[in-house]
Amino acid sequence: MEFDFTWILLGFPIAFTLGWLASRLDLRQLRIENRQAPKAYFRGLNFLLNEQQDQAIDAFIEAVQSDPDTSELHFALGNLFRRRGEYDRAVRVHEHLMSRGDLTQSERDRAQHALALDFLKAGLLDRAEAALRKLEGTPFEEEARLALLSIYERTRDWGHATQIANLLGNSSQGSFSARQAHYLSEQASAFVASGDSAQGLKTLLSATVMAPASARPLMELAKLQNQLGHAEDAFQTLLKLVKTAPQALPLAAGLLANIAQRMGQQAATLALLKDSYAQAPSIDVIEAIVKLETDPAAARQWYVRHLEREASLVATSKWISGEKLEDAHHHNLVQRALDHATKPLMRYRCAACGFEATQHFWHCPGCQAWDSYPARRIEEL
Repeated sequence: MEFDFTWILLGFPIAFTLGWLASRLDLRQLRIENRQAPKAYFRGLNFLLNEQQDQAIDAFIEAVQSDPDTSELHFALGNLFRRRGEYDRAVRVHEHLMSRGDLTQSERDRAQHALALDFLKAGLLDRAEAALRKLEGTPFEEEARLALLSIYERTRDWGHATQIANLLGNSSQGSFSARQAHYLSEQASAFVASGDSAQGLKTLLSATVMAPASARPLMELAKLQNQLGHAEDAFQTLLKLVKTAPQALPLAAGLLANIAQRMGQQAATLALLKDSYAQAPSIDVIEAIVKLETDPAAARQWYVRHLEREASLVATSKWISGEKLEDAHHHNLVQRALDHATKPLMRYRCAACGFEATQHFWHCPGCQAWDSYPARRIEEL
């Protein structure tokens, strides 16, 4: 049987045509996908700029499905989930990124950092700590150390916090000596609470050496020295406080007045307090002056002097409490109203977050900032 070459000649054009059609279909599909992916990406970006996070997430999910190999889309999607508080979804996105074998080292470090932030925001501090520890020696090392420092402060792990602060202080992050003095003061409080006053005293002395200009170590040291019966040492510590951190005197004025009375140093201390008040008026300093004044009339006159300088409900309340009105019942009503009105004014307020408290904090319980509470009452701010 002879082979018919006619079929071969006819088959070439047909095969060519089918191949050409298939390539055109593939190119068309590729172009459609390439057009859809950027459109979804830019649509998501537009939603994000307009703070429409729900729509942005939907658009980015569409873009990721169209182009699953694009790591930037995964980062954008994971960050959006974290901002929305959907930490479990953010973790899944970043863990999926970490499992890919085609990531560059820089992208892997970035994904590790993002995963650590997911755990941190979710409150999974142990997992966040482990993830942050893996960033040592990477471009995210400094950021990781700052995050670790925040974790150790929140968990009151002052030993590890001190280690991280030392590393940060040795780098380009500036001085952490003031914060380390706070850590030592916290440890000293724990020693005193457990009955080891000697170790607490030693730790506070180390804190004063660590940060000579910080107010807290000196104040805590003076309180402990006073409790241990070392009135002279406590008095000298408070005098040092007045010189190195005069802005903190309102917090220590009452203790200074009490120690001065026991030691017979009323005159010198009174002069010091008056000079301080002249430079920076404070109701707490006035209270210490009133305590040391031997003449009750002269003592009460300080409230009037304060009122001449500035309007103060607190000073008014304290002054009027010593006055005698014609009707005692009316006096009690007025005094009660003034006392009620002045209570909010006697609080302290965090300058960072506005958290108010009846006591002064060195570490804000609201925003975790250090030294954010001025030494003055709300009325004086």
